[in-house]
Amino acid sequence: MVLALAPSRFAAFLTALVLAVAALAGAAGARAAEGRGQDANSPANRLFVQAMQLVKQADNTFDTAEESRFLKEADRLLNEIVAKYPDSALAVQLVTNQFVGDFDFYEFRGRIKALVCNEPLSSLCFLHRIGELLPPVETPITAARWDWLSLAVAYQQLGDPARAKEIVSPFVSAVRRGKAADSSGQDLFVARALALMGQAPLALDITRQITDCGTRIYNLGDIGKAAAWRGDAAQAAALAEEAKQYAASRGCSWELGIVVQALLRAGKEAEARTLFLNTVETQFSKFREAKELKGDCCPPELAVAAADLGDPNLALGMLRNVQDENPWTIPAVLGRLARRGDASAALAYAEQVQDIDVRGEALAELIDASVKRNERAAAEQLMRRLNKLVEDSNGKRPGLLAQRAKAEKVLYGEDRWRITFQQAITAAERASNFVRRDIGAPLLATLVRIETGLPMLD
Repeated sequence: MVLALAPSRFAAFLTALVLAVAALAGAAGARAAEGRGQDANSPANRLFVQAMQLVKQADNTFDTAEESRFLKEADRLLNEIVAKYPDSALAVQLVTNQFVGDFDFYEFRGRIKALVCNEPLSSLCFLHRIGELLPPVETPITAARWDWLSLAVAYQQLGDPARAKEIVSPFVSAVRRGKAADSSGQDLFVARALALMGQAPLALDITRQITDCGTRIYNLGDIGKAAAWRGDAAQAAALAEEAKQYAASRGCSWELGIVVQALLRAGKEAEARTLFLNTVETQFSKFREAKELKGDCCPPELAVAAADLGDPNLALGMLRNVQDENPWTIPAVLGRLARRGDASAALAYAEQVQDIDVRGEALAELIDASVKRNERAAAEQLMRRLNKLVEDSNGKRPGLLAQRAKAEKVLYGEDRWRITFQQAITAAERASNFVRRDIGAPLLATLVRIETGLPMLD
C-alpha cells in the first residue's frame, strides 16, 4: 500500500526529517569535538607535567646556565602545547594567561624574558630593565605611547626584531582603527617609530592621512632622516620637498624650521638657507617684540635650523627665548654649533644652564663635537666637567649618568660605558615613581645613540 500525503503535509514531513538529521549530525559533531578535546588533553597534560618538572629543576639549581637551559626547554614544551594541541583545555588556559593550579604563565613568560640578564652588561639586558620601568600600556590602546614605541625601536635597532614587532603591532592596529591619537586627533608617534624600524612605506601611508601641520611635517622629516641614515638620498630629498610643498599649501608656519632641517639633510643647503631667511624676515617683528617682552620669540625648531646653518648669534638669540619651554633645544643647538666650529660660544652658554641634566646632555654633545673635530684635549677637558657633575650628584641622577655613558663611548670607544649605563638604570630603579615614569624614553634614546651612533629622534 502506498501512503499518500497532501503536498503541504509532505513538505512539513520533509522539513521535520531534515531537522532530525541535522540534530543527529550536530550531536555527532559535538561528540567528535569533545572526543578531539579529550584526545588533545592527554598529550597536552603530559607535556605540561614535563615542563613543570623542568621549572622545578631550574628553581633548584645555582648554575645560571643550567637554569636558563631548563627554563628554555620548559618554554618550548608549553609553546608546543599551544601549537600542537589547541583544542586542549591547557592550551586555552595558557593563551589566555590563566593560572594552571598555582602556575602563573604570565609570570613565567616574564622570567623567560629576564634570562637576557644572565649577561647583566648586555644591551638586551638594559632593554629588559628599562622596559620594566615603563608604566604599563592600558588596553584598549587609546594613545601612542612614545616610551613603549621607543622600546620597540630600540629592540629593532639592537637585534631583536621579533620583540620589536610584538610591541609595536598593537599600536599600529590602534592607529588603523583610529584609536591612538593625540589631543588634536592625530597620531603623533607611530609612523615615526615605524620609519626608524625600517617600515618606511607603512610609515608614509599613516603619515599621509594626517592633516595636522606639525604632526605631518615632523613625521615626513623623521622618515626622511631614517632614509638618509639608510643611504637613500633620493627618498630623503623627495620627502624634504614633500614637506616643503605641504607646508606651503597649508600655510604651516612654525613647522618651517623642520622643513629647513629636512632640506639640509637632503643636501639642499641653498634652498634651505633661502627658506630660512625668508621665514626669519617674515617673522622678524615677532622675534624683536618677543625679545623686548621676554616672551616666546619663535618656534624652537627654527633655533635648531639656525644652528645647522651656522648662524651662532641668531641661533643663541632664539635659544634664549625658547629654552625655558623647550629645554631639549639647548643640547640640540649647542651640539650643532660646536660641530660647525663655534665650540667656545657653545661651552660658555652650556655653563650657564641651571638644569643639571640638561647641562650634562649639552656637555655630552660638546664632547661628541670635539671628537668629530679631532680636538682630543678639548674633549678630555669637557669630560672632566661632566664627571664633576656626576660626582656632585652622588650618582643619583639616571639621566646624567646616561649622558656620561654616551660621552664615554664617543671618547674612549670601548665598553667602559656599559658600567656607567648600568648605574644609570639602577639609579632609575631606585628613584621616585615620578622619575621612573619619565626616564624610560630618554634612557632608550641614549642607548640607541650609543650603539648606533645615530639619535633616535630630535
